[in-house]
Amino acid sequence: MESSGSSKARCIAGNNGEAELKPSNAERKRAGWITFPFIIGAVALLSVGATGWMANLIVYLIKEFNMNRIDAAQINNVINGCFCLLPILSAIIADSVLGCFLVASISSFIASIGIVLLSLTATLNSLRPEQCGNKSSSCKAPSNLQFGVLYTGIVLATLGAAGVRFTTATLGANQFESQKDQSTFFNWFFFAQYAGFVLSCMLIVYVEDSVSWAFGFWFSVTANFIGLAVLVVGNRYYRHETPQGSPLLSLARVLVASFRKWKLQLTLNRDEFYYGRDGQSKEVDVPPKKNFRFLNRAAVKTDGDTKSDNSIARPWRLCTVQQVEDLKSVIKVLPLWSSTVFLSTPIAVQNSMTVLQALTMDRHVGPHFTIPASSILVMIMISTSVSLALMDRLQSLFPLWKKLTGSPPTVLHRIGMGHLLNALAMIVSALIESRRLRRSHLQNVNNHTAPMSALWLFPQLILVGIGEAFHFPGQVLLYFQEFPANLRNSATAMISAAIGIAYYLSTLLVDLVRRSTGWLPENLNDGRLDCMYWLLAGVGLANFGYYLVCAKSYKGKDGSSSSNLPMTDDAGEKE
Repeated sequence: MESSGSSKARCIAGNNGEAELKPSNAERKRAGWITFPFIIGAVALLSVGATGWMANLIVYLIKEFNMNRIDAAQINNVINGCFCLLPILSAIIADSVLGCFLVASISSFIASIGIVLLSLTATLNSLRPEQCGNKSSSCKAPSNLQFGVLYTGIVLATLGAAGVRFTTATLGANQFESQKDQSTFFNWFFFAQYAGFVLSCMLIVYVEDSVSWAFGFWFSVTANFIGLAVLVVGNRYYRHETPQGSPLLSLARVLVASFRKWKLQLTLNRDEFYYGRDGQSKEVDVPPKKNFRFLNRAAVKTDGDTKSDNSIARPWRLCTVQQVEDLKSVIKVLPLWSSTVFLSTPIAVQNSMTVLQALTMDRHVGPHFTIPASSILVMIMISTSVSLALMDRLQSLFPLWKKLTGSPPTVLHRIGMGHLLNALAMIVSALIESRRLRRSHLQNVNNHTAPMSALWLFPQLILVGIGEAFHFPGQVLLYFQEFPANLRNSATAMISAAIGIAYYLSTLLVDLVRRSTGWLPENLNDGRLDCMYWLLAGVGLANFGYYLVCAKSYKGKDGSSSSNLPMTDDAGEKE
């Protein structure tokens, strides 16, 4: 992100000629640190509101709506997939039409209405089915009205929560002129999100499990409405950007222009390519590179493509050389990005299955406290946070690595370590589930609860958290280094999209396993969840092999090999 007063952060992509932000002199008198408490406070409260219902949804569907356990986990995966994919749509709308503040405010209000509907299902007996008796045959399915209110609430709450994710971050970054201040803001932004997540998982989820579902959900409603109020109250101090179109459209134009000129003979004459209105782009002053040559047709000038002032007359038929090269840079990263999808798929399955495992285990810590099943997953975030702090301290070992191997550790090394730790986590999950099944069978458990402490689930979650500390920041850093300058901020959206797709793939995988095997029955004690984990371990190891092939063959945007992508700290400074 540039630090000049005429150019600010965007909702998805960075700053280019089409979408730069131009604050006026009047706007410069606003913004700055006076906006910080409003935006950070809103982020923390909205995170509490969203996580308060989302983190414990599996348990709510099972206990209050008499839903099959695996079905509840599948619904949760679909919701998480939407939660990761929809921010891309909201960011495009913010960039192109409404701006970040309006999208964030409208999304917060929609989320609040959705959580209100969910709270009503927990408050009014008429909006949820009668509770199951001792026998499963006495369970009554929800009516169409009950399902309608439930799913309407879930859809609205998910849409709203997803719409807030990126837009509040960009709104906050737009308030600062210097890159240092923007970096400080982002540190606090993610801290506020994590703090809200942990608070919800440890407090609201406990209230929902131990006190009242209605009280917990209405607490989420209150947090969400207060967060919205804080965001709106600070509006008088915000600097607002003027939406001028999404830079992603330039990539789409390259594809369309290339296909429309597919019969055109490619030329080697550099004068026949379009470099911009001034005749020369600041970034690219040479003809397009030979890789993905088909796309080069988009930058070849033909009759009627330009106006008399050399500006583009038909934007869906002619693009600049820079736009063509930008698309090529994105395409080159896609194989590595696709490995992220298959890295995240096992994690998505494990997250939902871990909650189901916790429901079948002894969650007592001492005589008076019971860990909520959904709160078990907090261990992943704690593990990730601790690992990141330790890794920051261990960067002094990088010179030793270079002495031993002859080259410094690279970003791709860091991501690869995350792949390995993820596969190891699935293996540990399989071993722990095998132990749980043996204990339940030896004790002839007739109900769903096995005589084994839920604390046994911590090792697999800790490994996932450590792995995330390697691969997640590593991917952000890779995309930041390799994406074009005007698309670097889309790195977060790329990773979010990969995670969203992974949740949908995890849903398909679980459904396929349910249809073709007996591994995932209603009562996990009668199934073979350990076999599912072994399958996920195999997927993880196969994906690691695929990743190695992609990493070995990857060439940087300047044509250099993967060994020339040195690892830097999280701030983006090189060693």
